[in-house]
Amino acid sequence: MIRRSATALVLFAALAFAPTAAVAPANADEANGIHYYVSLGDSIAAGSQPVIVSDSDQTREGYADQLYASLHTGDPKLRLLKLGCGGESTASMILGLSASGPTCDPRVYKSRYRNGTQLSEAVSFLHAHRQFVDLVTIDIGGNDVIGGGGVPAIKANLPLILAALRDAVGPGVPIVGMTYYDPFLAQIWFTSFDLVALQTEANSHNLNGALEDIYGSFGDPVAEVDQAFSNNDTTLQPDGLPLDVQRICEWTWTCVAGDIHPNAIGYGVIAQTFEQSLP
Repeated sequence: MIRRSATALVLFAALAFAPTAAVAPANADEANGIHYYVSLGDSIAAGSQPVIVSDSDQTREGYADQLYASLHTGDPKLRLLKLGCGGESTASMILGLSASGPTCDPRVYKSRYRNGTQLSEAVSFLHAHRQFVDLVTIDIGGNDVIGGGGVPAIKANLPLILAALRDAVGPGVPIVGMTYYDPFLAQIWFTSFDLVALQTEANSHNLNGALEDIYGSFGDPVAEVDQAFSNNDTTLQPDGLPLDVQRICEWTWTCVAGDIHPNAIGYGVIAQTFEQSLP
């Protein structure tokens, strides 16, 4: 279980409800010393929670918010720009609403992506503020597996996304990717109570391996969230749950509300995993 000090909790409370950074002109950034952390991706990047918690696709306790809060303690001039959107796939990140398979909410596209797509919005911002961007994080691909073109689509699209981001931000800025936890482990366990079935599910697809290979081919670090959530560890705990299922139940809304998104604690685990992977 991740524990925070009282000081960290106070800091997070102060920052968590501050608005996402307004985009300043590059000359204003230079005058004020402002620089940026840019977060991209799907609903996990947006910090989505079930409707019992928030009716917005973006919350202020996602991993980007919590990572920003941690980095901001030593860097008060750092600002966060969150561009992630629930439902985004590698295809829709490039093609927008014309993509087949999962896409971001059309209403969000109109308000959040003035340049048409999340990727084009990010590239435009990175070009305009190139010398003032310190960090880019991205998680994408989960929706491709759930309802899109699967791993083949990721292998086709993610390299295009990373190449565009790298060209826009330049060679010296970290672009940090992410692997995924598996929220469906809990469903398998509570349906079968079968460790073999659980292990089969944990190894049934090669999403995380594909993501690590693609990010690695670009020399980009990876936050190994699958390892932090113990995706493949079925060791039985004192409460009778395998470790991977226990962590899914404790760190996401899967077992409480049937929602696959992390809770605030789970997002904190992801934030720490990202922070540990920074160069």
